[in-house]
Amino acid sequence: MPNRLVHEPSPYLLQHCNNPVDWRPWGDEAFARAREQDRPVFLSIGYSTCHWCHVMEHESFENEDIARVLNENFVPVKVDREERPDVDRVYMTFVQATTGSGGWPMSVWLTPDLKPFYGGTYFPPSARWGRPGFVEILTEIAKRWRESRAELVASADGVIERLREMQRSRPGAGRLPDDAALAGGVGAYAEAFDARAGGFGGAPKFPRPAELLFLLREHARTGDVEARHMVLETLRAMALGGMRDHVGGGFHRYSVDAAWRVPHFEKMLYDQAQLAVAFLETAQAAGEPSFAEVAHDTLAYVHRDLRHARGGFFSAEDADSLPAEGAAAGRDGPAAKREGAFYVWTREEIEALFGDDADVIRFRYGIEPGGNAPQDPHGEFTGKNLLYVARGVDDVARLSGRPLESVMAVLDRARPRLFEARGARPRPSLDDKVLAGWNGLTIAAFARAARVAPLGEAPAPDPLAAAVEAARFLRGHLWDGERAVLLRRFRDGRAGIDGYAEDYACVVWGLLELFQAGGDPAWLDWAKQLHAIQSRLFRDGADGGWFSTSGGDASVLLRLKEDYDGAEPSAGSVTAWNLLSLMHLSAGAEAATYRDQLERTLRRVPASAQGARAMPMMMAAASAWRAGVPQVILVGPRASAETAALHRVFAACFLPGAVGLVVEPGERQRAIAARLPWIESLRMLDGRPTAYLCRDGACEAPVTDPEAFRARLAALTAHRSSGGPA
Repeated sequence: MPNRLVHEPSPYLLQHCNNPVDWRPWGDEAFARAREQDRPVFLSIGYSTCHWCHVMEHESFENEDIARVLNENFVPVKVDREERPDVDRVYMTFVQATTGSGGWPMSVWLTPDLKPFYGGTYFPPSARWGRPGFVEILTEIAKRWRESRAELVASADGVIERLREMQRSRPGAGRLPDDAALAGGVGAYAEAFDARAGGFGGAPKFPRPAELLFLLREHARTGDVEARHMVLETLRAMALGGMRDHVGGGFHRYSVDAAWRVPHFEKMLYDQAQLAVAFLETAQAAGEPSFAEVAHDTLAYVHRDLRHARGGFFSAEDADSLPAEGAAAGRDGPAAKREGAFYVWTREEIEALFGDDADVIRFRYGIEPGGNAPQDPHGEFTGKNLLYVARGVDDVARLSGRPLESVMAVLDRARPRLFEARGARPRPSLDDKVLAGWNGLTIAAFARAARVAPLGEAPAPDPLAAAVEAARFLRGHLWDGERAVLLRRFRDGRAGIDGYAEDYACVVWGLLELFQAGGDPAWLDWAKQLHAIQSRLFRDGADGGWFSTSGGDASVLLRLKEDYDGAEPSAGSVTAWNLLSLMHLSAGAEAATYRDQLERTLRRVPASAQGARAMPMMMAAASAWRAGVPQVILVGPRASAETAALHRVFAACFLPGAVGLVVEPGERQRAIAARLPWIESLRMLDGRPTAYLCRDGACEAPVTDPEAFRARLAALTAHRSSGGPA
């Protein structure tokens, strides 16, 4: 019999609906049950593509004996952290504060009034690896609840009060970040930089694109060559390494090792979006198109494999899948799945697929007879090869004894052949919920790709069309117009969960990028409307910054401000980016309001150099703010070759934070001028498409010649060098 999760829309909760554990979703029914039975709540938090969540489910939650202990002593509650980041943050804060680390699956024991008193992450079913066993922990906590309840309740009360105090005592520097703070941030990254393999620190290595965006802005602002070098080396290593899917495009979640060779194989939408932006900006900063090619390849994967039929984007693909040999033998179920099974290859498979050309593939992608994984902690890659670019094409030609042209021809044919062969394998499961915030990041990435691509030369799929379709999906399915509320999640025809600050901030970012890419003022209007709602629901008028939640849900015990820019940037940091643009896409009192909000937000940055390590997205906004935000307006028909020539010059320049618009004379210009009055006076000179370089609505003399326009921009652009990932 399925448990109470069977009616939930979350893919993660549905994965557990047939467990013998009597799971309940987070909500009043579960809380009432805990109070009626006077039992602790066992809260398990995870997400559908989490490898160790699958492991703990198979080992413990599918076990009848362990389920009996859970059901008899606790009220078991399941939460999808991606649907309910508010619940996840509260208890992750507790687990990190009490254990020094965190992760998923997260296991927390709560009093009936939801205060935590014990927690951790993954627990094996019985004691191993120096970790206590799950069933022993359950038994001990049940005993202590019966015999020492007052002590546990007092502990829970004290912990919550300490966590509240921690939140109250986290002010920023109180002043705007200055040159010294920004330079100190670059220095902090230089100290942590891995000069041999790229990235920061040792294994495991997690991509955090916000770090790279900060360093690129400091390079553009100051000419710091080392800041750009760290970005180039990191993205080059990622593009060539095993964390990138060299067959289907996109990037896996993180690298287990320091050399970017062995990935944790899940693919998250938010990673694809942020990395695409980082690669696009690096292509501009380095003057190297190969970085843009990686970005477009990543977005092509998103459009092909993560796109909803009506335009939104799904959340993730799992790390685990059924091996082809297991499927052929009729094996099924989570126990038969292995991490990365969809993505790895044996040497025999490569030789059977490519015949006489196999040597080229082996040399290029590092294929070894016994497998090539430098690390395999769980024995899942024995005899398997993880594709990475092991050698350049010149070395492949030398080792294979083939002309370079022959090698290039084989490699050109190889990817579609590998893709077709891999497509016959069992695919990893798809988390097919559509989240507003993650889609906002993805709209921003597609729109940025459209802004960077020369007009009329956009790669397939058309990034502007993809961004527009996704924005329409959000407007049609995740916008409650009657309540004027953005919803967080859509799946299987059902939308729900009022959006959090991150949803508003990320969608606003996407819409602002989309307005600049396509020029439709309706997206600017919706962006301003959503920002106004975000300000009403989440802004801290007293101390500045942005709460993650509205404070309206009494079951969420702490109203947190999430300042840390992790795998996803914080709402406050993205909002700072938005306010930079909104200031320059507004006029008068409205622009002054945005400026005031921005400065109050930036004052939350800590005074130490380590502030950049914790809040790189916020520091990126601070860098662009100090550099000044130019406005680049091209007036002319979008279909004109002369407009495209001017746009090509603009697209090649790295002007972080710049507001850029192509304004079509006529009805579209009048519509934009109704929102930005200073746009009305901008005209084509002598009937030719014309470029205007402006600041705060005051423009220099216009130019129509692309070379003259290039000269105007030259003083504002970052120093350039070559050296892309290919």
